Amino acid sequence: MSQFEQLYRQVALSVAGNPVVEKVLSKQGWALAQRFVSGETAQDAIKAIHRLEAQGIQGNLDLLGEFVNTPEPANANTEMILQTIDQVHAAGLTPYNSIKLSAIGQGQTVNGPDGKPQDLGDVNARRIVARAKEYGGFVNLDMEDHPRVDETLRLFRELVNEFGHQHVGTVLQAYLHRSEEDRRRLDDLRPNIRIVKGAYLEPASVAMQSKPEIDAAYRRLVYEHLKAGNYCNVATHDHHIIYDVMHFALAHGIPKDQFEFQLLYGIREDLQRELAEQGYTVRSYIPFGKEWYGYYSRRIAERPKNVMFVLRGLL
Repeated sequence: MSQFEQLYRQVALSVAGNPVVEKVLSKQGWALAQRFVSGETAQDAIKAIHRLEAQGIQGNLDLLGEFVNTPEPANANTEMILQTIDQVHAAGLTPYNSIKLSAIGQGQTVNGPDGKPQDLGDVNARRIVARAKEYGGFVNLDMEDHPRVDETLRLFRELVNEFGHQHVGTVLQAYLHRSEEDRRRLDDLRPNIRIVKGAYLEPASVAMQSKPEIDAAYRRLVYEHLKAGNYCNVATHDHHIIYDVMHFALAHGIPKDQFEFQLLYGIREDLQRELAEQGYTVRSYIPFGKEWYGYYSRRIAERPKNVMFVLRGLL
């Protein structure tokens, strides 16, 4: 990204983290946030899935919320996700959910049934994947800020071995220097991986800072994952990268059922429909819930023109 875009992103995320700004936007910004968030309940999200499936687009549900520090909200989030999976199945749909481990207890130690300490995030993730598997569904472990990568990949490996790669996947962020090696180390699992550029404000010591460098790393991750014969979720709105992946797949004889394009709810819906009409699997990442502020602020920080959308709405 350019120096201006880099500075804008840093300022936008810093401002969004200000308690006063958060309080104001949390009260006044819901009408604006609905551009990116399907609603506050699972039923809102299910309605969004039905609307998108009528256009040939599938859904990936995300209950918003992250970084909880005590077991009570972690367990409450887990119960809400389990209920959502049940509701999606009851609506005649196959559950497909993304979960943030920090929202369900990652890093919090509790005593297991045998009295031995265990990570609450591990316990709750297993409950969620087991429930989704009952219905033939899928759970994706979202990747968060860089200190959580090792624990997330450790748990991902355990869950794939326990439940199968057909029911659980994870995310790699192209801007992290470590991601290419992480991808290679997962190859033995035949993993289903969602590849993103990365949305957190990370230091140069762990993450690339320039757009050309990140874009090149993104392409390498996707191409290597496809060449290894793995299923790849190409999660980007960058139409240049999307078209390059299409051409790469054609040139290397990679079938359309080995990858899909994932885009965010409310963003580039025209492109989502265009890809679906061309016979590609397209999945919309559909966030819902009352804890929408963190997700919303990262969407605003992604592109300078998004802030104009907010200012127009507030004024």
